[in-house]
Amino acid sequence: MTALERVDWGDLREQLAQMGADAWLLWSFRGVNPVADRVLGMGGMGTRRLFVLLPRDGEAVAVAHRIELQPLAAFPGRVIAYSRWQELKDALKGLVAGRTVAMEVSEDDAVPYLDRVPYGVVQLIQRLGGRVISSAPLVTRFAATWSGAELEDHLFAAEILAEIARAAVAETVQSPAGVTEFEVQQKVAAAVQAKGLVFDHPPIVAFGANTANPHYEPKSGRSAALKEGDVVLLDLWAGRRMDTVFADQTWMGFAGARPTERVLRVWETVRSARDAAIALLRERWRASEPVYGFEADQAARGVIDGAGWGAGFVHRTGHSIDRDLHGSGPHLDDYETRDDRRLVAGIGFSVEPGIYLPGEFGMRSEVNVHLEAAAPRVTPREPQRNLILKAS
Repeated sequence: MTALERVDWGDLREQLAQMGADAWLLWSFRGVNPVADRVLGMGGMGTRRLFVLLPRDGEAVAVAHRIELQPLAAFPGRVIAYSRWQELKDALKGLVAGRTVAMEVSEDDAVPYLDRVPYGVVQLIQRLGGRVISSAPLVTRFAATWSGAELEDHLFAAEILAEIARAAVAETVQSPAGVTEFEVQQKVAAAVQAKGLVFDHPPIVAFGANTANPHYEPKSGRSAALKEGDVVLLDLWAGRRMDTVFADQTWMGFAGARPTERVLRVWETVRSARDAAIALLRERWRASEPVYGFEADQAARGVIDGAGWGAGFVHRTGHSIDRDLHGSGPHLDDYETRDDRRLVAGIGFSVEPGIYLPGEFGMRSEVNVHLEAAAPRVTPREPQRNLILKAS
């Protein structure tokens, strides 16, 4: 249980006191709750229900099935074993009755990446006499923050991806007409792997009208061939290992020496929106003022709305990144959800505004940000400033 041993108990107790909670009650079952699995360090392997109570006062308590006690051998607290469902209920009642416990819930499912505990589990705790509140601040602080080693892994991957992306987009826009999205995707994937990085899904490569589909996926035998004047989008993500923090980037090109005025205006608007979100973060950080996920989304969205492209910005500005590429921490979102969680030092996320014009083209610029005590750190070190064009 080395992950749990790394928890700063003084910090946890202070957070619980500020929330008016008596304890954090973590529930884990077959990987359904990645927050619990990250905090407990158990990898979601349990096939039986596990509850772990991290109290404001007193020792930690785990309630685990008798056939799954081995992972708890080094648990820093008391372990209550159960076999029958009646034993489970009795143990839980003794822990939660008359107490306020924080769990991974989000009222009205407002933030799905936080809403991890099934309704039935919440109902059970309530019927046993417990009061359930959202663990949102605890998730941000103890599940979404990066370790020093994870930061180093991310920085390493970010520069490699940027190098590969620049070269791949430049080569693609110079390619003769006829090269396909799938061919470029496979070449980029091989280049990432050759650098020792891993990923769970190959990169997105899109040409022309396909760039207007934010989650487009080229497939063998049915992907577009490059044409002169096509917009080119490359979205790629990877890390040193599957169990560390990935880097996630999007790069844009144009298969021509001179982009149209419309293409250039859309690119410049997307880039300005990206920079506006980052500027807000830096401004608040310098002033030691709080900043929330929805505010960064508003900053980027305001630029795009102001330029008249608001209807084409159809997703949030950014997603949390932890050991999951789309993590459980705060998102930059006042569009798909209103994420009012505070952005705190130690967490990371993407900044990726986009404009998508169906039937024409789409543009997205994606960088990552790690919030450090001194200032927000943007990766890669040199984000894309200009469209990558075909040499004249």
